Amino acid sequence: MILCIGTNMTEAHPVASYYIKQAVRNGACLIVADPRKHRLVDYAEMFAQIKVGSDIAFLNGLMHVLITEDLYDKDFVANNCTDFDSLKETVLKYPPEKAAEISGVSADQIRAIARKLASVKPGMVCYTLGITEHTCGTNNVMSVANLQMLLGNMGMECGGVNPLRGQNNVQGACDMGALPNVYHGYQKVIDPAAKEKFEKAWGVTGLSDKNGLMMPDMMAGLVSKKIRALWIFGENLANTEPDIHHVEHQLESADFLVVQDIFQNETTRFADVILPAAAWCEKDGTFTSSERRVSRVRKVKEAPGEARQDWWIFKQIAKEFGHNWESDSAQEIWDNEVSKWAPSLGGIKYSRIEQDGLQWPCPTTEHPGTSFLHKDGKFTHGKGVFKAIEWTPPAEVEDAEYPFVLSTGRRLSQYHTRTQTGRAGMDAIFKEETADISIADAQRMGIAHGEVIRVKSRRGEVQVPARVTEEVPAGMVWMTFHYREGNANWLTNTAADTITKTSEYKACAVRIEKI
Repeated sequence: MILCIGTNMTEAHPVASYYIKQAVRNGACLIVADPRKHRLVDYAEMFAQIKVGSDIAFLNGLMHVLITEDLYDKDFVANNCTDFDSLKETVLKYPPEKAAEISGVSADQIRAIARKLASVKPGMVCYTLGITEHTCGTNNVMSVANLQMLLGNMGMECGGVNPLRGQNNVQGACDMGALPNVYHGYQKVIDPAAKEKFEKAWGVTGLSDKNGLMMPDMMAGLVSKKIRALWIFGENLANTEPDIHHVEHQLESADFLVVQDIFQNETTRFADVILPAAAWCEKDGTFTSSERRVSRVRKVKEAPGEARQDWWIFKQIAKEFGHNWESDSAQEIWDNEVSKWAPSLGGIKYSRIEQDGLQWPCPTTEHPGTSFLHKDGKFTHGKGVFKAIEWTPPAEVEDAEYPFVLSTGRRLSQYHTRTQTGRAGMDAIFKEETADISIADAQRMGIAHGEVIRVKSRRGEVQVPARVTEEVPAGMVWMTFHYREGNANWLTNTAADTITKTSEYKACAVRIEKI
């Protein structure tokens, strides 16, 4: 049993989608919930075409059926979870009829999907940015976890909550502490013991015991001058952040901007210094996948010109500040620093990941790694905590002036801002941005497939060809951020989740006009 919600896996995660399709061919049941009828739906036994931003109402509707029809895993809930009564009280406010009114999925289909989910075990849930890139993104994830705990699909192989990351090695970046609230291995910055540990390991004093800033706060700080300098590496912010006009103002406001990347791009235009970095195939190191598997990456060619590996660049800058970092290779960094100072990674050494890698937690060199978490429902922090979640609409909804909802995503033939795929011949497959609209809206407005139209929000406008498709429901426009011209982020909203500060890329109000 596989439930995919908020994920266009066929295009955004084509390798993972291959395994989903193979599972279906081998008899697995696939249920897809998404605003668009994308290619993965072709393999689904059931498809719920939910309205943008209605995930919590839809999930609460499913849980209402599971509880009122006595279909949930009572033993798992009783033995491994807390706060069920609070969840139940909230979920009972969302009978299928109310969930249908909000989500656009019929009450009968909500009941059928809930019953189907309860009939097969184990069942896994996969989601992508369609769940997280909302002002309620954290609550969306909590709701998915609620559903899986209610079904008892935690702590077993082929179960669980499975976030498919937005880019390769996002998991590894988070594991390495590329977050403002943790050291590597998810050791909390606010923990005095962690602070003392890393001061001793690094031979320094005065490490902060307060969480750092998230990226939107950093960008805002450039304008207020709370932050005077910014160092960006491996990210093309001038194309990927919402409301590009605003982002460019923030980048222009920096007193000193360093950009470290493998090619010049829209963000390097604002840089005072550009540091040329090596690409993934030009360096040794590790990647960590969504399943927490740490795998080797091996250099296949030398980096061109003055391009250098990221760690080497950081080490040289540190030397200018008077620090002599001892490790002098990716292996030394991992074996002598990363695994040494993170308990969950302690047993992962280069000598052990020559073949298929290891999955953390792996605390000792004798440990085989952990293929799945929370075995037998024994959660790492104790009992699983149900969170009662109320549905909230997107920050900006369609109205008379802007009657369409814009949602954004990715296309198979391009990758992010085309820093790489734009140089690799992929434009021959998909060469420019389009505005995907429904057949019904195109007919109503007299718009022909391929006709250039204007898409406008409260923040900006673009002119792009219309792609008339049955994938998109009436009242919705779908675009990507792959291209500078026609980039959806000229239009998107900076409203963000209050916890993660992730922007609401998946929902803003727009209008479309014939030119």
